[in-house]
Amino acid sequence: MTVIYEINTAVWLRELSVRYGRPVTLGEVPGEVWDEIARPGIDTVWLMGVWERSPAGLRIALRDEGLLRSFREALPDVTEADLTGSPYCVRNYVVDASLGGPEGLAAARAALAARGLRLILDHVPNHVAPDHPWLTERPGCLIGGTREDLARAPEAYIESGGGIFARGRDPYFPTWPDVVQLNAFSDELRTAAVDTLLSIGDQADGVRCDMAMLLMNDVFAKTWGDRAGRQPAEDFWPAVIPRVRERHPDLLFVAEAYWDLEWALQQQGFDHCYDKRLYDRLLHEDAGALRTHLRAGLAHQRGLVRFLENHDEPRAAATLPGARGRAAAVAVATLPGATLWHEGQFEGRRVRVPVFLARRPPEPVDESLRAFYGGLLKAAAAVRRGEWRPLTPTGWPDNDTHRHLLAWTWTHPDARHLVVVNDSDRPAQARLPLGWDDLRGRAHRLTDLLSGRTYDREGDELADQGLFVALDAWQTHVLSLSA
Repeated sequence: MTVIYEINTAVWLRELSVRYGRPVTLGEVPGEVWDEIARPGIDTVWLMGVWERSPAGLRIALRDEGLLRSFREALPDVTEADLTGSPYCVRNYVVDASLGGPEGLAAARAALAARGLRLILDHVPNHVAPDHPWLTERPGCLIGGTREDLARAPEAYIESGGGIFARGRDPYFPTWPDVVQLNAFSDELRTAAVDTLLSIGDQADGVRCDMAMLLMNDVFAKTWGDRAGRQPAEDFWPAVIPRVRERHPDLLFVAEAYWDLEWALQQQGFDHCYDKRLYDRLLHEDAGALRTHLRAGLAHQRGLVRFLENHDEPRAAATLPGARGRAAAVAVATLPGATLWHEGQFEGRRVRVPVFLARRPPEPVDESLRAFYGGLLKAAAAVRRGEWRPLTPTGWPDNDTHRHLLAWTWTHPDARHLVVVNDSDRPAQARLPLGWDDLRGRAHRLTDLLSGRTYDREGDELADQGLFVALDAWQTHVLSLSA
């Protein structure tokens, strides 16, 4: 199952340059660094932000007081040299020369492949930078405007490349001032998107599509109405993805997706979509809501991306500190589907760095957290094999704490595993019906892959009554069963 490790490429290379006392680009990353990334269980690296960034977009962004404030909050001593522009304001889908250019990326991909790792890169289908070549070469790819539009709503339109174009947006928020809106209904744009994705597929093993749901016909029509022109009969992604897969049949498509549109995007061709609903429930809801979420069909769950943080979300060490964060990590690491880890998460970084910055503040490493994640990655790699099945904990008339527990099994011909998470700040007890009917007549040992503790139980009890578990607040079991 896919396990993705996201790296903020510009920040990472800058820190490697400091570490080694020389400029380090993608083609010059030492082998020992790639070895550090190739941890047990991780099979895919997402180098976030490798494409050419836009000086024009940066100039616009620097007029935004809110953005400037966020830069200072994350990096109090920020300087102009730290500002590189947004990686989601793409000037051209060519690897930025400052990061090593196309040759550097090819070397990085080869280094990853030698360690059994795939590479995924970004695609931003909804918008481009105001100095992107398409504004002059392929204006039919964009949502255009008039001088009247610009005079009436200068915050929503921009004059650039000899024309007037709509600024990028989604249907629920104000416009993004530094980008120009692409037209999902345009045949020219769909052809251009195929060309772009084919090029990315020549350089990588997968693509993470930014805000992928914005290009869906229903969403785009709601956002742009008559401005987009006639709605095509075919949706955007079904028109694009199959054409890309004609040349790159194994290219992994990952969608950043919200608004409960994950299943629809899976049906439209994506291998995996962000599971933002799980993230929100881990932060704000209880185990009952999580159990409801995990009742979705297995095909849907296998197509989700579970995460506790990424470059858009606050750091997990800040939002889910201590034992609670470790419990949540055990959950996302052992569920079906893809898992996304974020560089710095294992070390306990707490400052979310805006993507405009190429430098972040130094933070102390949480060595105990790093050790925990090292054990969890190994355990999850061992556990996530075979058939996954959620369990329903049961309690007693005078004890309903079972409702705080999450539990599931993984059953493989060579191994059986049980995961239990106490998703609450109080002790909880339950019986867990394991569903393994061949346990009777002999003793079994349960070994916790994280703590090393062992528990011996009789098979008849496990089969008839279920496994008794008692966990303190935010505690977990990742158990391997042996006869």
